[in-house]
Amino acid sequence: MRLLLSAMITCAVVSIPCVAKEPDTASGILSNALDFSKGPVLPKVDSVSRAKIEQSIQRGIAFLVEDQNPNGSWGSPTRTKALNIYAPVPGAHHAFRTATTALCVSALIETKSKDSTAVTALQRGEQWLLENLPSLRRATGDAIYNVWGHAYSIQALVRMHKRHAEDEALQKRITDLIELQYEKLSKYASVDGGWGYYDFRYEARQPTSSSISFVNGTVLIAFAEAKDIGVAPPERVVKRAIAALLRQQKPDFTYLYGEYLQYQPMRGINRPGGSLGRSQCCNCALRYWGDQNITDNVVKNWLYRLYVRNGWLDIGRKRPVPHESWMQVAGYFYYYGHYYAGLSLKLLPEDQQAPYQTMLAELMIDRQEKDGSWWDYPLYDYHQPYGTGFALMTLQRCLPNNDSTP
Repeated sequence: MRLLLSAMITCAVVSIPCVAKEPDTASGILSNALDFSKGPVLPKVDSVSRAKIEQSIQRGIAFLVEDQNPNGSWGSPTRTKALNIYAPVPGAHHAFRTATTALCVSALIETKSKDSTAVTALQRGEQWLLENLPSLRRATGDAIYNVWGHAYSIQALVRMHKRHAEDEALQKRITDLIELQYEKLSKYASVDGGWGYYDFRYEARQPTSSSISFVNGTVLIAFAEAKDIGVAPPERVVKRAIAALLRQQKPDFTYLYGEYLQYQPMRGINRPGGSLGRSQCCNCALRYWGDQNITDNVVKNWLYRLYVRNGWLDIGRKRPVPHESWMQVAGYFYYYGHYYAGLSLKLLPEDQQAPYQTMLAELMIDRQEKDGSWWDYPLYDYHQPYGTGFALMTLQRCLPNNDSTP
């Protein structure tokens, strides 16, 4: 992902089509305000059958099997174009490949395919992570993409730990690797608390990068999942990351893109439409860590808004320049945001999840490519596997009465 450079980006406010129209108020004016004292009035959406969701999942799994590299990883620094994000070699690509592979491993574990080719692909992906994760490092003084690799690898390792419940030796190796990721994420945490993925200030040994809201959310969720299997993250690092995230929270539970934009809270990227792809992650992270302000109604209202105002994200999907779309949305927020929406809906009581599962499933199935993949931003050759990993895990949480997610 790319840091927003404020001097280079402008935003135009326009009216764009949405997936569904929000209910009018009594006065006939479209309501922009969210009332967190109650849940939303949901739009009418046709239900999506389990069979249709499972068919989409199987097509996505088949793509991952076909797309896997010979060495067991996913993604590569190929399929370049004239507009590539800053990615100093080789370290940036080590980070991209690690994060992408971790997402694909997590997706294959969650979907529990019995197909022999999928099982083999998963085994090879797990082995690649076990062998290569210890060497993941910061690419350069200013590029800290490795934080994504550390965070998503923790999530993959948690799922691997559960999958290999009968292998104590492998579980020990996995927990040691989780501890190593804690060590690296502590080392690369910003002096402000939390994490960024660039350090354009001083390129210091401890990054002086601005704390970025959705990076904090991503890491905190990974930390919470690892804590649940008995591998507790460093308490001081967690507390500082939560504090940094809360400094970027606005009263409507939108979040600044990064703390460096604290004096521009109404800039497009920081408004509800611009925050649509990261509010799910940030709210979910805080809820995981016991924030009682993130109520079920907060979760419901933001799931609802993700659906009825999906156009803010969708119009940025597949655009080759980060943040060139309305509300300064970047394409790579699309499947990322929906994945965390899937995590968020699982925070709700089981008997209240169904309408949100239907809305998410409709969005994912409608956007699946002919080859079975999903992608939202052309990122070398990482975008199809990472997009597919995110989408598969989203759809897995959309299965009715599903009890297979971790």
